[in-house]
Order: sequence, then structure tokens, then C-alpha cells
Amino acid sequence: MSPTVTPHPLLDLAALHVQLPGPLGELSAPDSLTALLAVDAPAPYRSSDGVRAAVRRLLRHGGFKPSGRNKPASEYLLKVAQGDGLRSINLVVDLGNVVSLHTGLPISVVDVARATEPLTVDVAPAGARFVFNASGQEIDVGGLLGLADAHGPCANAVKDSQRTKTDATTTEALVLIWGTVEIPGRTRDAARFFQRLGQEAGAEVMLA
Repeated sequence: MSPTVTPHPLLDLAALHVQLPGPLGELSAPDSLTALLAVDAPAPYRSSDGVRAAVRRLLRHGGFKPSGRNKPASEYLLKVAQGDGLRSINLVVDLGNVVSLHTGLPISVVDVARATEPLTVDVAPAGARFVFNASGQEIDVGGLLGLADAHGPCANAVKDSQRTKTDATTTEALVLIWGTVEIPGRTRDAARFFQRLGQEAGAEVMLA
């Protein structure tokens, strides 16, 4: 399952297909991975103000305002990591959180079984919305670059749809790394970092 990407002047996207060795609820993230959820962990990459500014420019291009409650997910992760600290959620989400925290690039994780083809990456139309958590809260994604399936927008660099999130039954995931051409090579490095960590944790990770 690979998305069709509409041309965008700033987007440098990486799509990864993750095949798990069993249902997600039966897997545990290794200690070597969860240790990297700390902001000061010895990771090969570090986020920076320059990375954060470039990501915001990427998301603003379509008219979206990536600030406040709608700031990039990578900024939210960094704030939590610097405060109370990030907790382990599940293997795939932990992989995404570790790579996003240290590279500064937002990452989406989609359950392949919950998404309906065709998949496209494009700027969402005005008024597009989706529920992003179990409480039923919605986000207006109009003007925001993101992934859509046959039923509408479902993932982006700010929040992912509750409809396509992973759960205990997930065995395959599509991971999207929202990089920008303003930081050459960063997306490629993030994808390789994710792939290495995923394989070390027992998952099969391939470019989608």
C-alpha cells in the first residue's frame, strides 16, 4: 500500500511499510528502543530550531497555521519529552516517536487494515475535518498537507485520525515521514533510522 503523492514544492516524503511479527498487542518494545524516548538519549540525530522552522514552513504552504494546539506533532513530542517525559505506547508508535523526537520531523502511523485505497498525499480542502482521539475531538485540516484514503483525510504532520490509528490487532502499518526539501537528506536519514530500529525490534521495514 503506497500513496500517490501530488507534487508539492517543499515536501520530501518517505513512506515505509512495517510488517510486524504478530499482533501489536502481543509485542513489546525492547528496552533499547524505549530508552531512546528520553530527549537526552545518545541518538545519532538532534532536532533544532532550524528544523522546527522548516517543518512549519512546509505545513503553512497550503494555508494551514501550525501553531498552538495545531503545532507539528514533532514539537509536541519534544515538549512532552522535556517535561514529564514520553511513555511507551506500543512498538510501532514508539518507533515513530523516537525517530520524530530526535530528527525533528513529524511522523504518521496508519494501520494498513483500517485504511481504504486509493491513498493520496495532498493539501486537504477547506472545511475537511476528522476525529483524532477516542474522546471524539475533531481537527480542521483544511489547507494542511496530509494523507487521505477513500473515506477522506486520515493522517498528517499534526494529528492522525482515530479511524486509522493502530490498535492491539494491528499487524501492518504505513509510516509517513513528513520531511522538507529545505533540509536535504534529513528524510532519508530518518527513514534509515526508523528501518534500523524497527528491524532490531523484530519488524520487517521496507520502503513503500
